[in-house]
Amino acid sequence: MSRPAGADRPPLWRDRTFGTYWVAQSLSAAGDSFAYLAVPLLVLQATGSVAQMGLLTAVAGAASVAAGIFGGVLVDRYDRRTLMIAADLTRLVLYGLVPLAWLAGPQVWLLFVVLPICEAAGMVFQVAAVTAVRNLVDRDRLTEANGRLQATYAAAAVLGPLLAGVVSARFGPSTAIAVNAASFALSAAGLWMIRLRPAPAAGAATVARERPLAEFLAGARFLWRQPVLRALTILLSVFIFLTYGFVDVLIYHVTHDLGGSEGTVGTVLGLAALGTVAGALLVAPLRRRRGFGATWIGAHAVCGFAVAGVGIATSVPAVTALTAVYLCCLSVGGICSMSLRQEITPDHLLGRVTSAFWSTHYALGPAGAVVLTWAAARFGVAAVTLAAGAGCLLVAVGGLFSPVRRAGYEPRRPPAAVVRGGVGQPPADHPSTA
Repeated sequence: MSRPAGADRPPLWRDRTFGTYWVAQSLSAAGDSFAYLAVPLLVLQATGSVAQMGLLTAVAGAASVAAGIFGGVLVDRYDRRTLMIAADLTRLVLYGLVPLAWLAGPQVWLLFVVLPICEAAGMVFQVAAVTAVRNLVDRDRLTEANGRLQATYAAAAVLGPLLAGVVSARFGPSTAIAVNAASFALSAAGLWMIRLRPAPAAGAATVARERPLAEFLAGARFLWRQPVLRALTILLSVFIFLTYGFVDVLIYHVTHDLGGSEGTVGTVLGLAALGTVAGALLVAPLRRRRGFGATWIGAHAVCGFAVAGVGIATSVPAVTALTAVYLCCLSVGGICSMSLRQEITPDHLLGRVTSAFWSTHYALGPAGAVVLTWAAARFGVAAVTLAAGAGCLLVAVGGLFSPVRRAGYEPRRPPAAVVRGGVGQPPADHPSTA
């Protein structure tokens, strides 16, 4: 149960359960940044092909989307903390295989096996992690908690790519992946030390379990019937198609066009991650002052200008600054949509709605990565990023002509949802539809 906003509560940073979760996931995020850099470098070193990088990204992304279909069903059926620990241990073992196999020489085929499974486990983890925040803090603190988590993840990711670049240059990218594997052990240990609050009783909303596909469709129906969430899903599907392969293109641009090394790439990504920190810290006050719609639309419009600028930038500092702007606005938009989804979705549907939201708008991502990286090799990075940036601007314009623009400021607590067939229907006058 959420307490009134004025209740006597300690600051969020003094909440021991939230703090333990916060630290564990921040350490894991730092490890993730090693793989974020090391996996594309392993492929680029072994094949010299940006198209191969894009293909691996696409295969891994397809596995993530497939896992998203049933990830929400698992999260709503089973203990969220246990699922997150299992996902961490799975990735610990599989990523640990890569540096061992690389001792015998490059094994690119192994990445096409390990990465999709790890991405599938990661999707289940992410769905569970988003829903778990509802079981960690009161409802009126969701945006603050999400902002703090994302800011700290990003702060850890600043140091991560810098170290990953040094480690990759000195010991090879496979060693950087070993560091990522170890980070999952830290995350699992932190989760083991906490207990999540039980979900509120659903009362009349409790329904008998159905087959997994039917349960997934219950989340998809709620998503489609909620005007703002439906519009966000459609707009983000286009945005993800345009940007899913952006990091691969960025790494190729820095190494191929600008003559940078692995260390240079690590420095670019590490410093650019400061933009994510800034976005996570800015999102709560921006949303309070400007409202959800203006904040989300503005963030994606600026993303478009930044993406277009990266490809035509002719110096590493310029690429770094533009990437930082892109990541800042990506953080603002992502936290806004995540918090809104947590606020207006009934707890018993939250996993399935999150799963449907992600698997739907990420569905075009793998194809986008293939197209973006192939086009970068065929037509050059500048042409591709200009086209992708223009597309991102059109997404923002689309938001102006959708319910996203009319979404209110901080949503008020909604009245109890009417439940039909296991799907909570928001009332017609819900602030998110205003």
